[in-house]
Amino acid sequence: MTEQEFGRGVLHPAVQAGVATLTRPDPSPRLAGFVEFYWHVSWDARDRPYETKVLSHPNVHLVFEDPEPTVYGVDRGLFVRRLEGVGQVLGVKFLPGGFRPLADGPVVRLRDRRVPAAEYFGPEVEAVGRVVRTATDLSQAVMAVEAFLDPLLPARPDPAAVEVAGIVERLVADPGVVRVDQAAAVAGVSVRALQRLFAEYVGASPKWVLRRARLQEAAARADSGDAVDWASLAADLGYADQAHLTRDFTAVVGDPPGRYVRSRAGRG
Repeated sequence: MTEQEFGRGVLHPAVQAGVATLTRPDPSPRLAGFVEFYWHVSWDARDRPYETKVLSHPNVHLVFEDPEPTVYGVDRGLFVRRLEGVGQVLGVKFLPGGFRPLADGPVVRLRDRRVPAAEYFGPEVEAVGRVVRTATDLSQAVMAVEAFLDPLLPARPDPAAVEVAGIVERLVADPGVVRVDQAAAVAGVSVRALQRLFAEYVGASPKWVLRRARLQEAAARADSGDAVDWASLAADLGYADQAHLTRDFTAVVGDPPGRYVRSRAGRG
């Protein structure tokens, strides 16, 4: 397992790389229909605390952390976590729709929520958390999590969940799709059917997924180190004009794009 760059959606990734490292092990073939990847972040913020900020993706996460394992629904705002001292955390990033077999209803019920994992998995998940915290290496921790999840998941993914994951992947990859009616056409279903699928399996609306993908692209351009023509980027991302992009970016990130580029935020 090798360290990797912080992925799309992490704000100021170059700054965060000076504090934390990321490793993303792949799931076993058996769980690959449900889990996108595992992620392990370790940090050393003894000099100064660090606020990590992430434009979250349309995924549910199971996170083994202190004081208890937690299930994170899709966070439609800005995910912020303060890192202090030395620490580490191991997470499971489920595919869009991948958490549905483990949920007690439509995944939209988890939207913007953080729930103790024991509410979904019972007290056994806390024992897994103890194994993760005391594991001598990351492979051992991941194997413990996989062994726990394996019997809880069905033999095969729900075909509708597979369909939804494919739709999300296409929407995120195609900047030309900016409206929900376009997304429905790509998926080959009605707008209402697409909205129902996303509520049941994803936990966020198609409109939010499209908007979040555009903001992640804007943030990635801002963090690239290259000069950004914001008016052209706004047009490329389907905004009516630069002012609309600026308002959207500022509402979620907290700074307008120009100030974000100039800042070295995160060390708090």
